[in-house]
Amino acid sequence: MQKFLLTGCLVALLWSCESKKDYQQETDTFLQTYAAQYQKLYTVSSEAEWASNTKIVEGDSTNAIATRQANEAFAAFTGSKENIQQVQSLLEHEDQLKPIQVKQLKAALRAAANNPQTVAAVVKKRIKAETEQSEKLYGFNYKLNGKSVTTNQIDEILRTETNPAKRLAAWEASKEVGTVLKSGLVNLRQLRNETVQALGYHDYFSYQAEDYGMKREEMMALMRKINQELKPLYRELHTYARYEFAKKYNEKQVPDMLPAHWLPNRWGQDWSSMITVAGSNLDAALKPKGVEWQVKQAERFYQSLGFPALPASFYTKSSLYPVPAGEKYKKNNHASAWHMNLEKDVRSLMSVEPNAEWYETTHHELGHIYYYLTYTNPDVPVLLRSGANRAYHEAMGSLMGLAAMQQPFLANLQLVNAKTKTDQVQSLLKEALNYVVFIPFASGVMSEFEHDLYAKNLAPADFNNRWWELAQQYQGIVPPNKRDDKHADATTKTHINDDPAQYYDYALSYVILFQLHDHIARKILKQDPHATNYYGNKEVGKFLASIMHPGASVDWRQVLQEKTGEDLSARAMVAYFQPLMDYLKAQNKGRKYTL
Repeated sequence: MQKFLLTGCLVALLWSCESKKDYQQETDTFLQTYAAQYQKLYTVSSEAEWASNTKIVEGDSTNAIATRQANEAFAAFTGSKENIQQVQSLLEHEDQLKPIQVKQLKAALRAAANNPQTVAAVVKKRIKAETEQSEKLYGFNYKLNGKSVTTNQIDEILRTETNPAKRLAAWEASKEVGTVLKSGLVNLRQLRNETVQALGYHDYFSYQAEDYGMKREEMMALMRKINQELKPLYRELHTYARYEFAKKYNEKQVPDMLPAHWLPNRWGQDWSSMITVAGSNLDAALKPKGVEWQVKQAERFYQSLGFPALPASFYTKSSLYPVPAGEKYKKNNHASAWHMNLEKDVRSLMSVEPNAEWYETTHHELGHIYYYLTYTNPDVPVLLRSGANRAYHEAMGSLMGLAAMQQPFLANLQLVNAKTKTDQVQSLLKEALNYVVFIPFASGVMSEFEHDLYAKNLAPADFNNRWWELAQQYQGIVPPNKRDDKHADATTKTHINDDPAQYYDYALSYVILFQLHDHIARKILKQDPHATNYYGNKEVGKFLASIMHPGASVDWRQVLQEKTGEDLSARAMVAYFQPLMDYLKAQNKGRKYTL
């Protein structure tokens, strides 16, 4: 009897092992075939999208049609009923599969949820609507005083103009595109929700949040927590800015809320240009160097850390500079990085000009590019060639943007005089007006608006009211004039249209970047986090590459814990700006707080 039981156990064990092996083999076979076709169609789609973003000709729909067709083909494959059924069938045996196989299958299922062919007509309509919305946004003819202007020109006015009337005109011109985009957003909201509801998601915001392994309620709770952690500092910055701007624009009465056109950014998400740190006038130092130097210098920075030179195709295929005067086409001026074929064809779409803002942006965008290149390796399957989560991608870019702006680094490049003593508090203030000011916009206004848009089906008549209600609640910003419901000021932000329901990525990326920077400064460089110089340090490069290399094949929480020794927290960000609090409280003594 004992012998029989033993034999029976061995048979069962052997059967179990064989069964496990069979499922793993079946999964590998499916994934190999799926990934090859996925990569092929992804590449065609990327090329079509690239053409649509880099050459927009009014009245010519050639690129738009090609983009729609490519995206429809990609959607038909990723969302095919056969693929969905096969993935779901394999996931029924998840406990018998390798973790890397499970991750790939779930990635395939997420791709399917965005394009399920069980509702093929809806997916087709959504793709058409998205293409048309992008063309309207990037092909819009902005007019100021009757003359056509670019968004770069509007941004320059808002950064430098001191005449409130001229600022108001530029701000109003930047918002006119919203009236053209509103109906498109209403349509896209319905189509995006219907698309993901076909595979069981409540709404599109919930679908996007699930990429972090979180429900939408958990994501919004995290956003509100981050806001609360940084609110004391933001409150000081808001008070400081109200009084400083009132002085600058000769307003005797300091308003309780900041008029939107007073701010040096169309959405009030970055106020850093209101401060010029003595001895570090980067615009003046960068202007004679030209635009090509900025991109090449960003590449040299990464190479100094041990990363390879960019592929030659990066420079021949990218669109890095503004459209030359006289050309009959336009392009998307919003900076972005592209992983065209999930291999080594990497490109950047920018409109680089020789100033501090674009200097930082080039370092940021190349952060994405080097992330692509690093996780494009034999250890990472095609379906997992992305960041540990979406925020990690932005964190890498923003981290390098921060590092490239620190005084010792700038002195090393002779962009500032190393002997000139800079005001450390003013430097910190300038950084806070970028990084801290961004948080209420990203985790507050944008995240709350898109949550309500998709999860609560916000009524179109309430779009503008809700947008400005949130801007006042989180940013302490109000519109300079009456905005009625024909306007849709939210849609003037490109992400609302073509990168939807995931702007919290950027808020989380800032939290992560300060955790990474704190670790690099204290544990690797042994330097003050406020005055670092990463340049040439191979240990820093190894640390960053170790995060980049596995892509999405590892759990993002585990990565953060292993690399920094702590879970996601705004602690490092709050600590970084703590020295600024005493200064701001002294400046704001006797002033009225309104947030």
